[in-house]
Amino acid sequence: MKSTIFLKTVLILIILAVMIRCSKETQAPADEYIKMETSLGTIIIDLFEAETPLHAANYKKLAEEGALEGIYFHRVIPGFVVQGGDPLTRDNDARADDGTGGIGERIPAEIGQPHLRGALGAARDNNPQKKSNGSQFYFCLARLAQLDDNYTVFGKVVEGMDVVDQIATLERDPRDNPLESVTIVKTSMVSAEDYQN
Repeated sequence: MKSTIFLKTVLILIILAVMIRCSKETQAPADEYIKMETSLGTIIIDLFEAETPLHAANYKKLAEEGALEGIYFHRVIPGFVVQGGDPLTRDNDARADDGTGGIGERIPAEIGQPHLRGALGAARDNNPQKKSNGSQFYFCLARLAQLDDNYTVFGKVVEGMDVVDQIATLERDPRDNPLESVTIVKTSMVSAEDYQN
């Protein structure tokens, strides 16, 4: 009787150990980043996967599919933001519609993270649910407390803020569109170890 209970207990523990190990293997690495190579240099982005899972998953998908490649940064306001992610800017000299496009569906708001310098936020229109555009994003050039509680911050720049700052110095037209196009050349997911090499 005691040996039967002991064997059942051991069997249950083995099954639990296998289940835990399998669940850990299917999870994405915790140190995975977006590597955004632009025509001015590389920007490494850490996504807030725990705090903003919907936005993080969407942007990982965009990066892995190369959906942002060929798109230029269409809005630059020094001391405020550098914005990109509009597919209408790809291979497009007409700038009148810049900032009006997007890829995919709107993403439900995941508001809560502060707009610190280097924060990655999701652009949106004035919809009452504060849903984010499916691809447009912005980098904060300073602490922007006025945007807190209104837009989703879903990551931060961990390397390459100098590139973002350089984009912010470009000469602009009256609509804050840089006269010199800075294009996203390539996006990919990399480990911390890989991007440091």
